[in-house]
Amino acid sequence: MVVEKLSNTIDLRRELKALGVDGGGVHILEDKGQLHLIRIRDMHVGAANILKQDALSIGADLAVPRGTVTASIPHVDVLLIATERQLQQLAKKEKAQPFGLKQLSAELESFCSLGYTDKVSIMGILNANDDSFYHGSRFQGPQAIERIEMMISEGADIIDLGGVSSRPGSVSVSAEEELSRLRPIIDVLYDQKVYEKTILSLDSYEPAVVSYALERGFHIINDITGLANDEVAQLCGNYGATAVIMHMQGSPQTMQENPTYHSVLHEVELFFQERLEKADRFGIQKIILDCGIGFGKRLEENCALITHQKHFLRLGKPLLVGASRKSMIDKISPSTSDERLAGTLAIHLKAIEEGASIVRVHDVKEHVQAINVWKALRG
Repeated sequence: MVVEKLSNTIDLRRELKALGVDGGGVHILEDKGQLHLIRIRDMHVGAANILKQDALSIGADLAVPRGTVTASIPHVDVLLIATERQLQQLAKKEKAQPFGLKQLSAELESFCSLGYTDKVSIMGILNANDDSFYHGSRFQGPQAIERIEMMISEGADIIDLGGVSSRPGSVSVSAEEELSRLRPIIDVLYDQKVYEKTILSLDSYEPAVVSYALERGFHIINDITGLANDEVAQLCGNYGATAVIMHMQGSPQTMQENPTYHSVLHEVELFFQERLEKADRFGIQKIILDCGIGFGKRLEENCALITHQKHFLRLGKPLLVGASRKSMIDKISPSTSDERLAGTLAIHLKAIEEGASIVRVHDVKEHVQAINVWKALRG
């Protein structure tokens, strides 16, 4: 007999099939192999005691603070620990319970059977300006076209073109100036039918620029304001474009001036829900969500959003993460933007492991290699 301890991050379904487990057994055992950790804040102490007993009755558990059993404090924060199957059972149990547990049951159900994808798309960055924080992404004229072709050859699935820097403290420019920077590149891409080779994305929130790009082969609008402008929302709806809805606290000029959150996961999710409703009103069918790493967040919020990407999967949209060479890496390990490739890869691989399916990057070739190796290690 040989005994081997396996990683919890392997592809369990593939491992079970390799053992010859039948289809029904694969489904049951895969559910048991998926562990959910769900934090519930400010819960009525009576609800916590009921949930604790219901969880224990099905083999799950609820971590509660001292004093919960005696109800010495009116509200508590708790941590639910359950497998996929247990979470499904618990969600059903709480439908008939008091103290807000019926509402909680719907929340728990939203975390069941979250959709994951094996496909990870790489979005290559190209900035047609002189102000982006990483000089290696700045290209104009013929060099911009050469850079785009190189990223496509290296394996980029999407090219994200922008004409205005959104780094902290950056200076805004007029729509006319932005379009003057981007028009020559957009025109060449259109004339050469590059939109047939790859997916073209525009990093802009100016209606005139968005309209110009959508008329010339662009399919994604990467809007750091999260569809704040109704005209941009209407254009995305009219053209059937994919909208990237990103969260940002403040503006690029002010966003890093003491950003504060009570619960960053909850507040970003509320923003997404509001903008998803707006997108629906404007007929936007295809949406990608981006929690906005570095846009009005401190290091602790950035780390939380990356580590807990799974939280946002319940919204049913693909998740994009863009932490490429950002200053959060410098706060963890002192470095310049030229020295942050390793940190970037670490962040993006963690984000992918937690459910992100699109990474926005400066270094395409290196990400292709890293993701291929990561996939091989997971089996």
